[in-house]
Amino acid sequence: MKRTAADEKTREKERAKRAALRALRKARAAAEKTGVKLSDWEGEFLGSVEGRVETYGRAFRDREKGSAGSSLSVLQHVKLKEITAKAKGAKKPMKRSSFRPK
Repeated sequence: MKRTAADEKTREKERAKRAALRALRKARAAAEKTGVKLSDWEGEFLGSVEGRVETYGRAFRDREKGSAGSSLSVLQHVKLKEITAKAKGAKKPMKRSSFRPK
């Protein structure tokens, strides 16, 4: 049985959906495990994005905000990484000035 391009596209969407849900759940679990108190906004963000990904398969509507195969937009992915870093206790990286030598 040969796989068609449509089958591959569907499998890729499902793979992206599962990866996004896994990342959201891991961020919430890491915060609970370490005892870090997430702000109300961060908790609401995790819950609403998880709900949209489960319902629609992606958490954003505008195609310009992220690639067609991803379930999270670029900014949602950045915020998720920040929440995960906060839960793990990592400090924010210091921004480098363009005037300093490398």
